[in-house]
Amino acid sequence: MPRLRFPHPLVLLTGFVLAAAALTHLVPAGEYQRREDPATGRQVVVPGTYHVIPSAPVSLTDALVDIPKGMADAASVIFLVFLVGASWTVVERTGVFGTLLDGMVERLRGHDELVIPVSCIAFALGGVLIQMQEELIAFAPILVLLVTRLGFDRVTAVAMSIGAALVGAAFSPIDPFMVGIAQKVAGIPLLSGSAFRIAFLLPALGIWIWWTMRHAARTRTAGVAVTAQEAAPGARGWRMWSICALVVLSFTVFVIGVLRWGWDFDQMSALFFAMGVIAGLLGGLKLEGTAEAYVDGFKSLAYAALLIGFARAIFVVMNQGHIVDTIVRGLFLPLENLPVALTAVAMMGAHALLHIPVPSTSGQAVLTMPLLVPLSDLLGLSRQVTVLAYQFGAGLVDLINPTNGALLAMVAAIGVRFEDWGRFVLPVLGILAALATVALGLAITTGLA
Repeated sequence: MPRLRFPHPLVLLTGFVLAAAALTHLVPAGEYQRREDPATGRQVVVPGTYHVIPSAPVSLTDALVDIPKGMADAASVIFLVFLVGASWTVVERTGVFGTLLDGMVERLRGHDELVIPVSCIAFALGGVLIQMQEELIAFAPILVLLVTRLGFDRVTAVAMSIGAALVGAAFSPIDPFMVGIAQKVAGIPLLSGSAFRIAFLLPALGIWIWWTMRHAARTRTAGVAVTAQEAAPGARGWRMWSICALVVLSFTVFVIGVLRWGWDFDQMSALFFAMGVIAGLLGGLKLEGTAEAYVDGFKSLAYAALLIGFARAIFVVMNQGHIVDTIVRGLFLPLENLPVALTAVAMMGAHALLHIPVPSTSGQAVLTMPLLVPLSDLLGLSRQVTVLAYQFGAGLVDLINPTNGALLAMVAAIGVRFEDWGRFVLPVLGILAALATVALGLAITTGLA
């Protein structure tokens, strides 16, 4: 019997866009009033203000028009993928990555499997600090070279990169785009509950690394020597180490910019574009070779970038039909009648479901926290637990979320079919969800505030 094949990502996302349009004909239109939150500077909903408004069904024509609107709405993310990814193509064209990979493989000879935990921890740190997702697409060519050289399959490359980053973000104590915004909106101190989150972050990463290494060992074949792009003349010695130092410096500035200077995608794109230009010149590509490398990078990332725009179009359709607030109300209103412990677990499940049509974690936080905080206060549920339920639900479902454009783009860029990724991730996702449920129960029992 043939295995069930997942639809092509573009077919899948187009189907979701059309399904969202159909929902606007079935789900009553409604909305909450909104106000600016001084803590976050974002528009948040006002509890108790939901009201039905005239229906605004989205036609087939409008749904198709919303696809380019989604791309325009995600423009800053799409251009980040183009500019950052193409910059990595320039660095790769200098031959630096091939040299470094060969050196690493040689040093780890007989212990190649150590590449997996080291990579998982490095990428998970990106998830913990700044919820890295789209930024990781640029690493796809390097990861493919690495796993091919070592004999691991490409699912392993996805797992030890964006998979590890998503696990890190789901249990992060400091991610400003998820836990930071949620804590601000909930009115609790930033970084509060960090020790508790770290206590569960460590076993979560341990589980993920174990599962990835287990898969890699079961699917491993003989390594294949990979010939990278021809190295530019002189892209070794001081030139190579200068490029490596430039990359490290760029990432350092990137992290500081996000955490301290409030940088957004545009500043990140500019930083890495400059990094690519300087790396090309240092590597001996000259201006002509650097420009050609950028063009090749743009070509290779066009499909991945388009997936992000198609995914954003789903929310654009639902927002145009004014059904997002109705869905939020329908998901969370029934929680009022549940016992406290079940309320927390049900919140986590509701957040996971909501994250499919609302794939922005920060957007979901400002949409739901103002509604759930009064409910949690009424039920005697800690606000910290309410934030945890949101973080675990939205964070973990991103590992398999078919509307997560970054995940689809990364899977496509590495060359993995989504159903193959699903077969890998679903069992371990169940284990991590169980760990999150234990964390919620312990948080309630200990009165985490």
